[in-house]
This record gives sequence, C-alpha cells and structure tokens, in this order.
Amino acid sequence: MNDSYSGKNGKVKVMYVRSEDNNDRRSNNDSRNNNKRPSSGKGRDQGGRRRDNERPAYSGDRSPWKTVSRPVEESLTPDHGGISGKSQIDPEQLRRQRLEETRIYGENACQAMFQNRPEAIVRAWFVQSVTPRFRDALKWMAANRKAYHVVDDEELVKASGTEHHGGVCFLIKKRNGLDVETYLQQAPAKDCVLALENVGNPHNLGAIMRSCAHFGVQGVILQDVAMLESGAAVRTAEGGAEHIKGIDADGFTTTLNQFRCAGYTIVTTSSHKGSTTLAKADLPEKIVLVLGQESDGLSDSTWEDGDIRLSIGGTGRVESLNVSVATGIMLAEWWRQNKA
Repeated sequence: MNDSYSGKNGKVKVMYVRSEDNNDRRSNNDSRNNNKRPSSGKGRDQGGRRRDNERPAYSGDRSPWKTVSRPVEESLTPDHGGISGKSQIDPEQLRRQRLEETRIYGENACQAMFQNRPEAIVRAWFVQSVTPRFRDALKWMAANRKAYHVVDDEELVKASGTEHHGGVCFLIKKRNGLDVETYLQQAPAKDCVLALENVGNPHNLGAIMRSCAHFGVQGVILQDVAMLESGAAVRTAEGGAEHIKGIDADGFTTTLNQFRCAGYTIVTTSSHKGSTTLAKADLPEKIVLVLGQESDGLSDSTWEDGDIRLSIGGTGRVESLNVSVATGIMLAEWWRQNKA
C-alpha cells in the first residue's frame, strides 16, 4: 500500500512495508495459538465486548506494518523477478516487416484498396466524418480482427504523415513487382505497357496511374516499383493504383528487349529530338510506350532504341509537357486506334 502528501520538501510518498520481525513473531504466535483450545470468551464482558484492559491482537509496536517516508523520485522500482513487461521483438524481423508495409491515404484510394485487396490491410485510421462512407470496411475489419481507430485530425496527421490524408489512412502490405515472364503469361492480346525511365515524382506517378487505369493499361515498367505504392502517388491516382501491375526493370534496356522478343513494338518519346508526330503515327496493338524523367526526358541510348520515335505536336511556346500530361495524350491516341 502507498499514499502521498505534500510536505515542506515537496511531494512525499508514504509506503507501508511489512516488518520481517513482526511477521516472524506473528508466525510463532499463530503456531502456538493453533495448539490452544478455542477461547471460552474470557476477557470479554457479558455483551461480548472487549474489556478495557485487553490489547488488540496487533497494535502499537506489535503491528506488522511500519511506515517509511520516501520522496517520489526515490520510489522503489518494482521487482518482477526478472520478467519484463516489454515484448521481445527481433529488431531484424521488425525491420523486414516495415519494409513490407506502406501507408496509403485518401478516400478514393482507400475505398479502391478495400474493394480490391482487403486482405492486405493491416491497420486503419479514420476521422469520424468519413466513417459512414466506410461502413462496410469497418464491419469487415471488425469481423476479421483488423485494428482500426477513429481519431481526430491531429492524430490522423501523425498516423499518415501528411495533412492531405483525406480523412482516412490504411497501413497495408506492399505488392511485389512482377518479372517480365510472369506479366507476359497474363498479358491481353491488345496491350499497351508503359515504361518510365527515371520518373520519380510521386504526384506525377499518381497522375500517370490514373490515366493508365482510364485507358486500360495494366503494366508499368519502373526501376523501383515500390514508388507506385507511395502514399502521395496512390492518393493522386484516386483509386487507379489498384488496377496497375508494377514490372521490375533490373536493366531498362534488357527489359525492353524482352518485350520486343515477345512481339511488342518499342515506342520512345521526346519533345527535344526530331521524330514522327503522334498525329501521323500508326500505333500497333502491342506496344511498350517509353517516357523519360520530368526534366531531361529519355536518355540518348533509350531514345535511339525505339522502333518508333514519337513527339507530341504543339505551338512550341513551352519547352515540353509534364510527363503525366504527355502520358495521358499518348495513351488516349493508342486507345482510339486500337480499342475505342
């Protein structure tokens, strides 16, 4: 037992500790009392009350409790026999787990995630205002023992890492990228695959995935497919990320050659170099459309490796289009020629 009070020197904790000497005395008395006959009531008056000259069983210096005053900062550390309350998690296992997970946010992105891959959800956070629109998701998570939290905006900013969370955040298991052989086994007869060389801006990647989903493009070749599942990219894709399959490109040129051998036409694009304008091009049913980074476009070696080299005609008043805008225009033309 313990209590505390405030004295001249600040708050003091009072601890009540059993005295070992008194415990031993009590133990000896108990053993002697066990050999005695039951009390006949001597020492009590006719009403059964204790007489004034009879002392209580434990009083004064015979009490098994003594008080020790100790400042709060010197409080005893509980001894649990060497058993710690902290769970022992292998740091290496925790590191691998974090590499396998990512956080996505945005209402449309999380709704699409739940509709397509609910089993990949690890944990979820919501603000109260969006919960009616996630009623099915909440029921499913409760039934499948998935942790979720209804929090205020400040807490959701901490959980998602951004102020642009849209009222919801999911912690999910990452998807692994496909190798070329696996993708080709399930590729459609008419297929446009997008290849991005050194494109890394998550907002551009999100806008590109949104255009891909709109125009029926499934495969996206990227040197680091994990970027397709960054929170900002998935939010900007507005649900389109769930319809995209990332294809690993260990070597960009090698990957393009694998598709060429499988019957695909490699189409490279540039706004800086002379080429056929998109309006005059005939786009085959199976192509790999290659676009470059936001600032410099495609490298010279990749540009020259194209079977068809395209540019988008315009006024020339600006140096180039944003890579996500250029992607949308070219995908729209391929869709018009082959699937519309």
